[in-house]
Formats: sequence, structure tokens, C-alpha cells
Amino acid sequence: MPQRLLLLSPPFTQLNTPYPATAYIKGFLNTVGIESHQADLGIDVILRLFSRAGLHQIFDFLDDSDIELSENGYRIYSLREDYLNSIEPVISFLQHKNPTLAHSICAGSYLPEAGRFADSEDLDWAFGSMGIQDRARHLATKYLEDLGDLIKEAIDPHFGFSRYAERLGRTATHFDEMEAALQAPETILTTLLLEILDNYIKESNPSLVCLSVPFPGNLFGALKCGQYIKKHYPSIKIVMGGGFPNTELRRLSEERVFNYLDFVSLDDGELPLLCLLEHLDGKRPISKLKRVFALVGGVVSYCNGADEKDIPQREVGTPDYRELKLDQYLSVIDLLNPMHRLWSDGRWNKLTLAHGCYWGKCSFCDVSLDYIQRYEPISAEILCDRIETIIAQTGQNGFHFVDEAAPPALMRDLAIEILKRKLSVTWWTNIRFEKSFTPDLCRLLKASGCIAVSGGLEVASDRLLSLMKKGVTVSQVAQVADAFTQSGIMVHAYLMYGFPTQTAQETVDSMEMVRQLLENGVIQSGFWHQFAMTAHSPAGLNPEAYGVVHTGPEFGGFAENDYWHEDPKGADHELFSEGLRISLYNYMQGVGFELPLSQWFDFKIPKTSVKNDFIENALEEAETIAAKSGSRLYWLGKMPEIQFFEDLDESGKKQNFSALSWYNKKGDAAMEMPADMGKWLSETLAEMSTDKGTMMNFSDFKSSFEKSGLKNFDAFMDAALFSKLREWGLLLL
Repeated sequence: MPQRLLLLSPPFTQLNTPYPATAYIKGFLNTVGIESHQADLGIDVILRLFSRAGLHQIFDFLDDSDIELSENGYRIYSLREDYLNSIEPVISFLQHKNPTLAHSICAGSYLPEAGRFADSEDLDWAFGSMGIQDRARHLATKYLEDLGDLIKEAIDPHFGFSRYAERLGRTATHFDEMEAALQAPETILTTLLLEILDNYIKESNPSLVCLSVPFPGNLFGALKCGQYIKKHYPSIKIVMGGGFPNTELRRLSEERVFNYLDFVSLDDGELPLLCLLEHLDGKRPISKLKRVFALVGGVVSYCNGADEKDIPQREVGTPDYRELKLDQYLSVIDLLNPMHRLWSDGRWNKLTLAHGCYWGKCSFCDVSLDYIQRYEPISAEILCDRIETIIAQTGQNGFHFVDEAAPPALMRDLAIEILKRKLSVTWWTNIRFEKSFTPDLCRLLKASGCIAVSGGLEVASDRLLSLMKKGVTVSQVAQVADAFTQSGIMVHAYLMYGFPTQTAQETVDSMEMVRQLLENGVIQSGFWHQFAMTAHSPAGLNPEAYGVVHTGPEFGGFAENDYWHEDPKGADHELFSEGLRISLYNYMQGVGFELPLSQWFDFKIPKTSVKNDFIENALEEAETIAAKSGSRLYWLGKMPEIQFFEDLDESGKKQNFSALSWYNKKGDAAMEMPADMGKWLSETLAEMSTDKGTMMNFSDFKSSFEKSGLKNFDAFMDAALFSKLREWGLLLL
């Protein structure tokens, strides 16, 4: 009898869109004819909890308990009728099903307000007078967060909207604390989770349940599911995979884990799953599994004897989002940071351009692991096939390409293919700020639907960027970010402080660089992260080379990722956290640029050594891209209309002329030229147009000019006509 698979995402990841792991695996299983079902338990639990019935359970529990609530918790409890009456309309509004409610929400008398409203940010700055839907979603998000605070205080201390029991997962070098939490009495939340799980099991009758655990905040929910299945459905086998085991369970030796699971799979899941299915069918010994931990003879064993190679990315199929409740996700606005809004606002189809990272050198990144180390791109044609399939599945054309760093050449080819197929898509992704992103490439990406990029500036110090092996300089980052911004693509910078040996001076100088980048409009969004040393990064594998000492934690047989370390040469990095956060928040609002950096701290800091016009000068020094032998040309503009006519030349003789007219969404332009030039130009632009979807080598462009009988190519390149063509859509890529 064939195996029956149920693919589950445990709570919680995102409210606005499903985490794509189960859709990826289901898409692959489709290619090999294996039936599977999938569900996002996170959104199911949220919708059950934040309903009239769910809130009734919470308030009824509080009625019967002797829990002493905080002042904020008691306020929410006292307003319980207002919450019960408003919860389902608000949820419907956040699902884009009840848009007119925005007027009542923004009027200020509809939503009950508790602690989260006390720190309301400047909504006029964020939304202006016209952004009523966004303003209402932000207020509705605060309303949900108030309820979330009550749940965390009185019902389940592990609750979080995008994580569950994350602290247990983050500190899980030993299994003892996780085990104790799993054995604790059920809460309203876990009871809902297990009821929903039971319904899915009864509906699909699986023989194998696959739990995808991308983050520490999914681990407890996954093990809770495993615990329930083991007790009530002991014949069902359970395998766990995903980002958390891939990074943190690579030295797993804790036997108790297998009271909740049967297998733990590492790295790409396609081939390990096929091998596991053969094993469960009795066709493959356990020793011949692929990258799987199992309990063999009472001992945790790593079974990796399979001879087969991993499935090539071109053969893994298109992610399949069917069965996921795409119309029930909540579009929330929790943070007003413009890039973070993209994470939580609206539903995005997740897709990957390439396996791994084409750079793969950054010393703070897990470059030793397969998901970074093994770089394998996919062709633009296959990607566009997958985009079209997903749009047909979901009815939505927004895409988040979830690559560690999207490859510039592949982004270029994808953009050309999107334009050739005349697809209407909106997309964003992560990048490296490398010089390949020229102004012309950014114009092309914008035309294909790119609205935003996020990239790691990390530390605005050339010494530290070199130590990080980022392969970029601060000036280069500024120039690339400006190219994106000038094309109309929003730029978010990941910022890091506390890298090994980073001094107070370098932190202050980085802060000044960020101030200038925002003041000059080069980036629009940023976020400071404190450096964390991970076990599989170059810094974690060889801390001495980075001037720090590894101090723990002790590995206790379970998870291993974040290392503690001492940095004898560096500053006291924790001191800078609040000042960096507050200053960045103000800079993103366009205020505080004139203040001295010391204004943001309550302790003495060194003066910046960065000149106050550093970024301005870097932008002025940006190279102008000129056509040369290695260039390729692409016509992004509309095809011109051409008319021929006779007129007198400068000597008074009759000559044949042409008039080329261009029209685009924002205007039009025209230029007259000799007839033979106009004919050649019209035909040549057609050869490298969006309809053809091909680029023309510069040498072929020049050869075509000369073969047509036209004279003096160098003069043509220097003439106003070529400059106008560049302005109207002739790109050098």
C-alpha cells in the first residue's frame, strides 16, 4: 500500500503568508507521483484563538481562575464584551474581506485600547491623511497585540504571533527544559492546536507526518504534535526537517527526542524523503537513508549511506500552494519600517532563484552548510514557468524570492524573460551590494516588477567589511544602493554591530555612514542587528582568527548553533543598542540628521572620524557606464513609430528623412534623422526589444551599423541621438 503523507507547518511563522517549505516538498512529490496533503497549523490556531468562541474560552477561563492580572491585563478582561463583539469583524478586515471597517477603526471609537496603544507611533507621518486602510490595519494589529499580551500573561507564556516557545528553542543545548515544557498541562492554545491536528489526521489518514521546523519558534509546536501523534496514532511515523534541524541539530545525540519523532532529516528534503519512503515500504535498509537521524538499537544514529545524489534544482518541481488557506491569512502592519511592512503586509508567493549563495564567503554566515555552500542556479525560463504556474494556483502575482543573495546575472535574465512573456508581477528579494548592479540593470529590474531589495551593509567600516569577507566597500554600497533608489526600487540595509574586534570608534563611524545614507536618500530602510556567532560560520569555526574566545555554551546532546564569546579588543557592544535603534528610527522619519551623534546616547562616545560629505562624494565618484566591447544592449522602451518623408538638407538638396516617435506611460518623444539611419535603428531596436527577449552584443551592434551602409560609428555613439536612446530605454547590461 503506498505511503500517505501529511506535510505540516507547526505554529507560528507569519500571519500574512504561509511559510513555503511544505509547498516546496508537495511540488516535488507531484513530480514523482506521490500524493500528499499539507496544512499550516499556525494560521489555523490563530483563527480559532482570535474568534468569538476562542476569546470566550479565554475569558471564561479567567472567570474561573484565581490568576492575578496586571493592570493592563485586567483592563482587557474588563473590556471583554467589546473584544468579543469586535474580534471577528477585525479579523475579516485584516483578511481584506471587510474594507469599509477601516473608517470605524480610524475614527477611534471602535477598537478597545490597552497597553499597545500607549506607545502609538506618529501615524500622520506613516500614513498621511489618505492612508486609511493602512492606518486601520496598524491599529487593528495593535488591538491583536493587546490580546496577545493577555494570552501570554494569563493563558500561555510561550505565545507569540510569529513564534511559539522561541526561548526554549533558542537555548536548547540540553533537552531538559523542552522536555519539562512538553510534559506540562495543556493550555487553551495547545488544546486548540491538538484538536486541529487531530482533524487533519482524520481527514488525510497519513502513514507519515512531515513536520517542517524553520525556526526555533516552531520547535515546541512540532514536538507537541509529535507527542500527540505518538500517543493517539502510534502507527503513524513522524519525520522532522527544516531550517532549525539543518543548522542546530547536526550533532544530535539526545535519545529523548525520539519519544516525539521517528526521524530527523537534514538539508534538502527531497531525496531524504524518497529514501525514507522506500525504507518504510521495506525496500531500503535504515543504513541506506540520506542524512537522517534515527534511534537504532536504542542509540541515536546518523544514517547517511544512500549512494544517490541530491535532486537537481531544475527537477524539484514548482511549489504547490493548493490546500493552504490563502484567503484566510491576515495582512498586518506591526512595524512602520517600510521593509518590515513587506514581511507582514500582503500575501507573497515564496520562490527561490538559486540553491545556495553565489558568494558564499561572509565570515558571519553559515557558509559551511549545504543551504549556503552548494550554489545551483535555475534558468530564467524554468523560473518563469514556475511563476506562471503559481499565479494560476493562487491567483496572486506577488513574489518574494527568498534567496540568501539573489545572483545579479540571473536577476537580469529573469527580468528579461518576465518582460518577454508580458507577465505582470510584483517582486522583491535579498541581494549583495555588488557593482554588477548598475543603474541600467536596476532600471531593467524595476521594469520587470521589482519593488524592493534588502542587502547587508552590515558594518559601515571598510576594515570590518574586509574582515567579514563581504567583498564590497562602503562607497560601493552607496553607489549601488543609489542606483536602485534612482530606479524607484526601495532599499533596505541590514546593519550589524558587535562584530569581533569592532571598536567604539567603528560603531560610531558606522552610525554616521548610516545617517548620511538616509539623509542623502540612498537607502529608505534599515535595521541594526547585534552580531551573533553561529557554530557553522567561519567566525564560529575559528574564533581565534577573529580575535575572540569561544566561551560556551556546553553542548548537551541536542541543539547547537549560537556560541558565546569574549571580545577583548572590541567595545562593550550592548551599550550601543538603544542609541542605534532610536537614532535609526528618527533618521527613517527624516528627522534628527542635524543632531550630534552623542545626542542619542547617555554615555560618552568618540567623535566620528567620517567626513560629513563622505557619501555625497562617493555618489559623485560613481562610474558612468559607457558602451564597450563587452557590453550587451537591450531595448527597454516601446517600439518607435517611423514615418518617411522628403525634405531639404543643409545644402538645399532633397533628401529622404525619417521621423521616429516614442510613446510611454508618462510622455512621448520624437527625433528626425536620415532615412537609412531611421530604418536601421528601428529594425535593430526590434532585435533587442522586450518582445524578442534577447540582448545584442556591442560588437554585433557595431557590425550591424556598418553593414547597413551607415558611416562613422564613433560619431554616432557620441551624438545626441545615442544619448537620447539611452534616456528612452537603451540599456547597457
